[in-house]
Amino acid sequence: MGIFAAAIGAPAQAGSVQSPVAIDGDDLECLALTIYFESRGQGPAAQNAVAFVVLNRVSDPAFPDTVCGVAKQGGTDRYRCQFSWYCDGRSDAPTEKASWREAKMRARAALTGRIKDPTYGATYFHHVRVNPSWRSAVEQTAQLGPHVFYR
Repeated sequence: MGIFAAAIGAPAQAGSVQSPVAIDGDDLECLALTIYFESRGQGPAAQNAVAFVVLNRVSDPAFPDTVCGVAKQGGTDRYRCQFSWYCDGRSDAPTEKASWREAKMRARAALTGRIKDPTYGATYFHHVRVNPSWRSAVEQTAQLGPHVFYR
């Protein structure tokens, strides 16, 4: 279990802040990459929300128990991964320096409990232009930027 996963037991509710914990470098990198590729340029609330989907999954026994395990779940086969950045066949190296710095800052803040969960415990999200088949089986919790969040 990752360092962050050991420190949390349930998804954070909006308004609550997790206790600070030590940050594992791999967790920081995987979370920052997910924020960068899934919500780059969408504003703080949307980026924080993407971070918390990952962290809420770490807390949920239905998902892997580490940040990298969640971020890379499903492997690199196209359309089999949970987060499209990991299996889209493109480079996973950030190219926009300012956006990458911001993603790392947001990842660190989420991992250390300095920000609240704006998703109310969401473990799923999709872009508003997409209509996934699974959305009728889950409860919508928030819409931030171009993403809709569910648990």
